[in-house]
Amino acid sequence: MALILRNGDYVPDNKGGFQKAEDAQEVLERILWKLSVRRGSFPFLPDLGSRLHLLGRVPAREREGLARQYVTEAISDEPVNLEDLTLVQEGDRGRLALTLTWQGEPLTATVEVGGLT
Repeated sequence: MALILRNGDYVPDNKGGFQKAEDAQEVLERILWKLSVRRGSFPFLPDLGSRLHLLGRVPAREREGLARQYVTEAISDEPVNLEDLTLVQEGDRGRLALTLTWQGEPLTATVEVGGLT
């Protein structure tokens, strides 16, 4: 069981504690966390996180392919399959829409990406 994080804070459960995730929601929470952490930012876990923050360094036409590569790399130890990924750029920010499957169950997630010019 994992606690749910949003914008770097645990989500309160209005009972003095925090919301917990189980099963598919727990897997999704782990994936969202891994995608939001910069790869290499934890010295003792150098393979944790993603390189999505690097997308702004490449031409726009290459970003979606690299985003797929970076997401696959970041979640390689998770029991999911990446079925679809779409990058929508809005100014200097972007939004990744992910479709995954976990134990035959479809999961969807949206990840914000900054630094796109």
